[in-house]
Amino acid sequence: MDKRQHPRFPARFHSSFTSVAVVSGEGDVIDLSQRGCCVVCKTAVHSGGTITLRVHVLPDEPSITIREAVVRWTREGRFGVEFVSLIPEEWARLQHAVTQLELHPYQRPTDETSDVA
Repeated sequence: MDKRQHPRFPARFHSSFTSVAVVSGEGDVIDLSQRGCCVVCKTAVHSGGTITLRVHVLPDEPSITIREAVVRWTREGRFGVEFVSLIPEEWARLQHAVTQLELHPYQRPTDETSDVA
C-alpha cells in the first residue's frame, strides 16, 4: 500500500545532490511530487541520509534546490527522498513544476533506463 500523501507524477529531470557525508552525484528524477521524488543514479546512497538535491527542470532556469531531503529508500540504482526543507521561493517553483506535470504528463520511453547518467 502506498503511504504517500501527495501523488507523484512521471518526470525526467536531470538532478545533482550532495550530503554532509561527502556523498555527491548526478542522476535523473523520474517522478516528482510536492513532498518527494525518485532519483535514478549510479552513486550509492544510504537510507536515512540527508542530502541537498538540485532538480534541473528547465535548461534556461536555475535548478530547484531542496536544502534538506531525507533518503527514505534505496534499491537497484534508485533512491526515494522526502523533501524536508525548502525556502519559500523554491517551494513555489516546485509546486509550479508539479502542477505542470499534472496538467501535461511526461510520457516515459519504453525503456526507462535508457540514457540515464
